[in-house]
Amino acid sequence: MKLIVLFALFGSIAAHLRDHANKIYIGSALAPSHFTDAQYSTIAAEEFNSLTPENEMKWANVEPSKGKYNYGPAEKLVEFAQQYDMIVRGHTLIWHQEVPDWVSVLSGDDLHEVMIDHITTLVTHFKGSIYAWDVLNEILDEDGSFRKTIWYNNFQTQYIADAFEAAAAADPDAKLYINDYSTEYSNNKSEALYNLVKELKSQGVPIHGVGFQTHSSVGKVPSDFASTLKKFTALGVEVAITELDIRLNGQSEDAQTEAFVEVVKDCVSVSGCVGVTFWEFIDKYSWISEETPCPWDSNYQAKPAVAAIEAVLE
Repeated sequence: MKLIVLFALFGSIAAHLRDHANKIYIGSALAPSHFTDAQYSTIAAEEFNSLTPENEMKWANVEPSKGKYNYGPAEKLVEFAQQYDMIVRGHTLIWHQEVPDWVSVLSGDDLHEVMIDHITTLVTHFKGSIYAWDVLNEILDEDGSFRKTIWYNNFQTQYIADAFEAAAAADPDAKLYINDYSTEYSNNKSEALYNLVKELKSQGVPIHGVGFQTHSSVGKVPSDFASTLKKFTALGVEVAITELDIRLNGQSEDAQTEAFVEVVKDCVSVSGCVGVTFWEFIDKYSWISEETPCPWDSNYQAKPAVAAIEAVLE
C-alpha cells in the first residue's frame, strides 16, 4: 500500500527535456506575446534551457527608427531566460529581411556606419546576457552564391567580416555565428558556406559557430548530416541546430518522431555540436502550423517525439 501511495506521489512527476540535456542544450524560439498563455510559459520554463527570440531582436522590431530602440519585448525574453536559468541565443543582427524602411534607403558609407552602429548598440545593450549571436542570417542563395541584398550590393563580401568584428568588439565573450537554411545537405550552398567559414577563419575573423536552421520534413533529413556537422567543426567552430521543425510531409507522427530523433542524435554524436533549438515548440504558434511541425501539439500535449528525444539526450 505504501509503495502505491509513493508512486501516486512521485511516479507521475515527469522528467523534462532540459533534465536530460547534459551533453547539449535544448532550446526553443519563444515570443513574449505568448507568455500570457500560462500553459505556453509553463512548458517553456520546464522543458528548455536555451531561448531564442523569434522576432524581438530583428532590426525592424528593435530599432524601427534611427536611434530609437524598442528593447522592451527582447528584455522580457532575457528576463524570462534568467528567471529559469536559460541561456539566450541572440537572433539576428544582419538579415536581408526585417530591414526598417529608414535603413533600406541608405547606401555606401551612410549604410555602413548605420550597420556598425546598430550591431554595436544592440550587442552592447545585452552584453553579458547573450550566449551567442546570429551575426549574419541567410546570406547565401540556393546555388551557393551570395544573396543579392542591400548589404552585398553595397559592400560585396566586406560587410561579413565587418559585422563580426563589430559584434566581437561590443561583447568579446559572446559566441558569434553565421546561420542559414538548407545547409544540412551536401549541396552547393553547404559547400559555399564551408568555404566561407574556412576563409573567415584563415583571415582571423572572430567567427565561433555555424547555425544549421534545419527546417525539414519527414523523409528529408539527410543521412550524412552528422558528417556535415563534423566537417564544419574541423574548421575550429562549434555548430548548432538553430531552428528545427519537421513537417509531416503527408507521413505519420511516428515517422515525424523518427526524424526528430535522427536530427538530435546527429548533434549529440558530434563533438562540437552544442545544442538543438526548435523554432517554436508548439504547433499552435508555429509559422507553419498547418504542417504540425513541432514536438507539442496545439492542445499542449507532448507528442511521442518528446519522450524519444529525452532518450537520445540521456
